[in-house]
Amino acid sequence: MPQVEVAIGGRTFEVACQEGEEHYLHSAAKMLDDEAGHLSAQIGRMPEARMLLMAGLMLADKTAGLEEKVREAETRMAQMQAHIDQMQSRPAERVEVPVVPAEVTDTLAEIAARAEALADQVEGRAH
Repeated sequence: MPQVEVAIGGRTFEVACQEGEEHYLHSAAKMLDDEAGHLSAQIGRMPEARMLLMAGLMLADKTAGLEEKVREAETRMAQMQAHIDQMQSRPAERVEVPVVPAEVTDTLAEIAARAEALADQVEGRAH
């Protein structure tokens, strides 16, 4: 089991961790060190146990806030997924397109043919 040396609040600690977990331990120790640094800046020097307790409580408070936000996001996501599922389960809406009656189409074709014939006559007279 690897032994990792971490610095928290200006003090060095040797901690054991699982193989391959060293990166996570360093990351967690950095978070704790940052909180300890804030405490030291505000309060000054304090006993090691108190500094670790306070820094841990500050991190726990931040974690609790984040967990609440995650729960809210999960609830919102579940609502949105339910809405998506509801929308997908609806039958597709039928859209009806009006059909132009054949007599209207025939009449328009006849009018177009007459217009072309008139255009030809006008063109023929112009020459």
